[in-house]
Amino acid sequence: MAITDSAIPGYAAGTWTLDPTHSEVSFSVRHLAISKVKGKFERFDVTLVTGENPLDSSIDATIEIASVNTGQEQRDQHLRTSDFFAVDEHPQMTFVSTAVRADGDDLLVDGDLTLRGITKPVTLRTEFGGITTDGYGQTKLGVEATTKIDRTQFGVMWNAATEAGGLTLGNDITVNLDLQFTHAA
Repeated sequence: MAITDSAIPGYAAGTWTLDPTHSEVSFSVRHLAISKVKGKFERFDVTLVTGENPLDSSIDATIEIASVNTGQEQRDQHLRTSDFFAVDEHPQMTFVSTAVRADGDDLLVDGDLTLRGITKPVTLRTEFGGITTDGYGQTKLGVEATTKIDRTQFGVMWNAATEAGGLTLGNDITVNLDLQFTHAA
């Protein structure tokens, strides 16, 4: 299937605003080389602008780093320090798309991720959920996206050796976005 506006039922060009009550930005990291620690960010904003051709679309996101929540307050406080996110100096993480491209039936969104004042290119692999009209007559769009980043490339270097000889944290962070948007114009 070619990725065109006519191939996507309900597709509409325009600006889509985030529905935060039906959206989530989460992450996971390997812990002690045997399991994963998961968390999410409670405050974020994302704007999607769809073009007449879906490949001409763009996305901008801002995540409030202080809103990190792993379900353990002491760990969250540590994540806000200069060992990890350095919230006092870099309160936001941002993503600005640079291109949308087809990969078979999937869309890949290339963009610049800025964390701790360091900007690196990343690619989001998306899974399109669809477009529908809700009970209030609003046109909604759902999409999931994922990427994996190396935290050390963004200056997040903290780690500690374990008694078994390994390290407390892995370097790879998986970032997942489950987003729902409302068509604004």
